Amino acid sequence: MTILSRRRLAVTVALSTALLASACSGGDDAAEQAAGTELTAMAPLFGTAPDPNGELQQAVEKLVGKKLKVTWVPNAEYGDKTNVTLASDNIPDLMVINEKSPSFVKAAEAGAFWDLTGKLDKYPNLKPADEQTSKNTMVNGKTYGIYRVRPLLRSGIVIRKDWLAKLGLQEPKTVEDLYAVAKAFTERDPDGNGKKDTYGLIIPKWPGGYGSASPYDVVETWFGAPNGWGDRGGKLVPGFDTPEFLEANRWLRKWVSEGLVNKDFATLDSANWNDPFVQGKGGMIIDVNVRGTQLLDLFKEKTPKDFDKVTLVGNLARADGKKFSYPFTGYNMVIAISKQHIRTEEQLDQTLQALDKLQSKEGSILLTNGIEGRNFKAEGNYAVPLNQSDPKVKAIQNDVDKAFIQLGTRASVGMGAYQLKPNDAASRAMREKFDVLMNEDLKTAVFNPVLGVIAPTATSKGQTLQNIIPDARIKYLSGAITEDQLKAEIKRWYDSGGTQIAQETNDLAAKVGG
Repeated sequence: MTILSRRRLAVTVALSTALLASACSGGDDAAEQAAGTELTAMAPLFGTAPDPNGELQQAVEKLVGKKLKVTWVPNAEYGDKTNVTLASDNIPDLMVINEKSPSFVKAAEAGAFWDLTGKLDKYPNLKPADEQTSKNTMVNGKTYGIYRVRPLLRSGIVIRKDWLAKLGLQEPKTVEDLYAVAKAFTERDPDGNGKKDTYGLIIPKWPGGYGSASPYDVVETWFGAPNGWGDRGGKLVPGFDTPEFLEANRWLRKWVSEGLVNKDFATLDSANWNDPFVQGKGGMIIDVNVRGTQLLDLFKEKTPKDFDKVTLVGNLARADGKKFSYPFTGYNMVIAISKQHIRTEEQLDQTLQALDKLQSKEGSILLTNGIEGRNFKAEGNYAVPLNQSDPKVKAIQNDVDKAFIQLGTRASVGMGAYQLKPNDAASRAMREKFDVLMNEDLKTAVFNPVLGVIAPTATSKGQTLQNIIPDARIKYLSGAITEDQLKAEIKRWYDSGGTQIAQETNDLAAKVGG
């Protein structure tokens, strides 16, 4: 607690120090920032860090009219690095950040970041594109960042199509159908090797907590549990405190006990999630729809002449025929603006103008596709790869795919950028399914009514409480604890601060309109 208290204090001290410092303090770097010629940033990295003098960075800097000094942090370390950075006296101008994390909420409410509520409408490329998503990103009625757009509904089930065909099975439409397919994949030798060495569903160790779009959260929603929080008798309650949550997990526990799920579901690294599917060990994955195209591409690499082995289905109806689909928030983190060097409204306007250029059509193409004529060419609405064997072009492609796309707020869903052109019928058919399934499942989507609400106790005790339910769920599914012990863990969540969170959530939802 002492260390945490020091870190919280450090956030406030760092802010105060920055605001009191002179424009030229801290040497040339600080002077450059104060003069508005440089922007510092921090963003997730999914591969090799870009060369700061590379072609792509130079093109981006030319577009926005500012030098960029980006700290690229490996994604697996990003949460920890964020907490350390927020507790330091060196907060970058721009941070890609989970705006609901306790450490950020504390910093933002202490004044370390700009409140952008009502400030974005005059910037055409920063103005919220969707009202519902804009509400989802808020923190108790305030907007602390520019959200990075994602599809509002992209949950689905990726299935080995060749296994379905081998066993004469249809694509599942209900949870009962899904169980039957998993049972057949486990017991009826779908790979035809004469051994009982396959299973139905692949689940990894999930890196997020409760209500973070895990396969468990999706299944619980299919059974009628709230998505995060829901109204029960006029009162908002957490989804895990409902009969539907328990029913869904009884069902999943049955899957585990019957061997229909990979035995290492509690420890499988999510980075290796695709491996059992491609290796022919497991036959289904519950995740976002784009995993279907990822797996199709992996099969294409492995068996180029016979790779059409993947199909995608949408959300499932429960046993009584009622359907509840799992939506997403419509975004993935935000870009927040620190006050450490951007201290005045004029400097904020300059920064927002630069970001507006970055999120323009030209900027979105740079961040999502790269440099036209170098690593891709445009054909209609599609980007077609060019010169991919050239090491310098490979560097541009790496910088796009593994890094700079993370600075895009609209680019990743094709707003202003080109889509990658599928070069085969199977990939085209898979991509066409995305919109069809999304539009159908949006009709039955179950939205979290309090995404824009952060209870003070959730901020102050979040580190203590956030793992109680997901840890207990895994123990219950694996058979380590009973249902009564699972219920006891739910009670422990309430006793450890959850009761206050529930009351504050209800009060704040009523105040800000949910």
